Amino acid sequence: MKTDSIPTRSRMDRGDLFWLAYLVFFFLDPLFRRSLVFWLECLGFAAVFVALYVALFKLRRVELRIACIAGMYLLGALTYPINSSAITFFIYAAALLPFVIPSARTVLICFVTESLLVLTEGWWVQYRNPHLSAYNSLFGVFFIAVAGGGNIFFAQKQRADCKLRMAQEEIEALAAVAERERIARDLHDVLGHTLSVIVLKAELAGRLLARGEETSRAAQEIADVERTARSALAEVRETIGGYRARGLAAEMDAARNALTAAGVRLEVEGAPASGTLHPAEETVLALALREAVTNVVRHAQARTCRLHFTVQNGRHSLAIEDDGRHTAIHEGNGLRGMRERVESLGGTFQLEREHGTRLLIELPAAARSAS
Repeated sequence: MKTDSIPTRSRMDRGDLFWLAYLVFFFLDPLFRRSLVFWLECLGFAAVFVALYVALFKLRRVELRIACIAGMYLLGALTYPINSSAITFFIYAAALLPFVIPSARTVLICFVTESLLVLTEGWWVQYRNPHLSAYNSLFGVFFIAVAGGGNIFFAQKQRADCKLRMAQEEIEALAAVAERERIARDLHDVLGHTLSVIVLKAELAGRLLARGEETSRAAQEIADVERTARSALAEVRETIGGYRARGLAAEMDAARNALTAAGVRLEVEGAPASGTLHPAEETVLALALREAVTNVVRHAQARTCRLHFTVQNGRHSLAIEDDGRHTAIHEGNGLRGMRERVESLGGTFQLEREHGTRLLIELPAAARSAS
């Protein structure tokens, strides 16, 4: 008999009830005796067995489930002297045991013990009643080995499947957490940069309008605010959709506009040639540039910002320097996200704050194949 249910669930299904059909073998002896009293006795024993079987699937504690299986065996031992078909209870006990006890070694020991007890009781019953067949107990041991041994395999397989499902659920949960962190980092970079630009341009337009001069430039700044806001909305949608950056060249142009609006001069030395960077590398460098420029605009009070891009010894390096001052000691979410991205490609991230701020990012050429 094979059961396809692990009796650790809080409810039964139709598959579990199906295996009660084998209980019909318990009534082979009553079928030939044709005794109403004997039939009623066997029906009572069968009802007790069904109660134990149902309790096995309802109970959660392992000790109580083992007690139910022990009760099935004792029920068989009690009825075997008057009904040789009671070996059915022994077979049920052996078939269900592997689904309750996870250790195959312990289950095998229980099988051997049960078989010896069945053989001993069979010998004793035949000794008391020589008319009974000596083969009943041998049949019982045979089916204990077949049903119990087969269910060891099925039980171990179900436990392995259960562990696999749990591992898959855990992987899905971790992937969801990682995706939330990715979106949080990207939204921080996207909105942090563009909102800083919007604030700067809005303040500049406000000052121009307050002085009542250069209204045409103020109108231009307001138009820039609108374009930047629309661009930010598109970038947020792209970020949620999984696109991380718009490219290093476009990010350099955006950095120049943001720094110019903040009164910071941008000096660019070197630029990556087209096709030099893998998309994953370009995305990391572009987002790093965006976060660095945002920090310069917000905190540095700098006058000059320098970008220096080089390719040397198979390593792509981007240095971002400013001559401002920084009071922050600990890394914020932006710098931490930047470091995580760089290190995910096997690169290095260095931040120096002695004379101004110098950010150095190096990505190995091996990152191309890895990503």
